Amino acid sequence: MLGQRWSLPNQAIHTQHAHPWVQLSYAAEGVLMVDTPHARFVAPPNRAVWIPPGLTHGVQCATGTQIRSLYIAPAAIPPRPCEVVHISPLLRELILAFSHFEEEYNEAGAEGRLVSVLLDRLAMAPACALMLPWPADKKLAGICHYLAEHPDCRRPMQHFSRQLGVSDKTLGRYFVRDTGMNFRQWRQRARLLAALPLLEKRQRITDVALECGYDSLSAFIAAFSQLLGCTPGDFMSRKEHRADNK
Repeated sequence: MLGQRWSLPNQAIHTQHAHPWVQLSYAAEGVLMVDTPHARFVAPPNRAVWIPPGLTHGVQCATGTQIRSLYIAPAAIPPRPCEVVHISPLLRELILAFSHFEEEYNEAGAEGRLVSVLLDRLAMAPACALMLPWPADKKLAGICHYLAEHPDCRRPMQHFSRQLGVSDKTLGRYFVRDTGMNFRQWRQRARLLAALPLLEKRQRITDVALECGYDSLSAFIAAFSQLLGCTPGDFMSRKEHRADNK
């Protein structure tokens, strides 16, 4: 098992690549985004992205993001799909401690025992729904990539069904078939994931709601709370708490 600590600018690791080991990408500060051919995974500081071996992916993050990347031999931990996982306070401290180990750490001593606990905790880390599936259909994927990059877009579903030359009912069926979500659910997920980096930068919640396509602040807070388990204000307060405990 290997560990690495990086502070990376936005463009540094977006190039698509794959490797033979499990990678856990965790942002101690900032929000990171992992794109695969099938989905986008977004991890704020109390989450991480589990990337299985052999999966083509690219990682993006805002300037100032501090990434702790763990590289794990596949035989050392049970397999799981690419997904965002919850990082408990204990697991966070284990990751931060391990990131300072030398590459050739003492597996038979205290460092090896810490790694054993870390691997056990990682295997039990629950998955989170902070992912956005990409459709296999190229035309539908084009719409989805546009909406993901333009979360403030308020064009109705009818605009996109006309663009594809199909009925609203057919487009809705395409979304469910290819993403497991209907159009409204998929676009709401895209908007909420786009809001995370903006909140991490401490932009005003009202401005973030508008920038992510919400006309109602209360609707944004309700949707955010349902997905993240906390309000946007609580999310920003946790950033202050992390800063106070450095």
